[in-house]
Amino acid sequence: MAKYSFEFKMKVVQDYLRGKGGSGYLSRKYGIGNSDNKQVLKWIKAYQTFGAEGLMRSRKNEAYTFEFKLHVVELYLTTEVSYQELALSVGINNPPLITKWVNDFRIAGPDALRPKPKGRKKSMESSKNFHPKKRVDSKPIDTSAEHVKQLENTLLKLKIENAYLKELRRLRLEEEALLKKQRESSTASEETSN
Repeated sequence: MAKYSFEFKMKVVQDYLRGKGGSGYLSRKYGIGNSDNKQVLKWIKAYQTFGAEGLMRSRKNEAYTFEFKLHVVELYLTTEVSYQELALSVGINNPPLITKWVNDFRIAGPDALRPKPKGRKKSMESSKNFHPKKRVDSKPIDTSAEHVKQLENTLLKLKIENAYLKELRRLRLEEEALLKKQRESSTASEETSN
């Protein structure tokens, strides 16, 4: 979708308000989109709701509270209004923002609407009050080939032991199921013989 200047949008809206044509005619006349009058109608509604400011692209990032975002999302989900209509009714001049909130809410729940902390995370080293304690018993890590080989052997033994225990558990469960089945069949045969 092409970005249109404020002056251009204002000219189209003024032509509409002066009765120089309907939204479809003006859309074709000015080559807006694919001659679809929806864009012109959006501009007209934004102008009627917010005035000239409704046609400007917002350069400032408005901060909305968690409660407000949640309220807007709930309004969208419980009513049958479009993002555009909802944005105009709650005083937001950016319907895609509501779309983002709704999608975030659907993916991650209400916590996705909570404000995120700004800036970098503080690392412990950069803290002024941080004084690292020197370890008295620190040992160098042995990275020799012999030590690595020994660790690999230990890992292999543990993997084999783990696989063995899993198989043993599976066999026990099968045996218990078989015994239970035999008990049920013997109980059923005793009942039929009585």
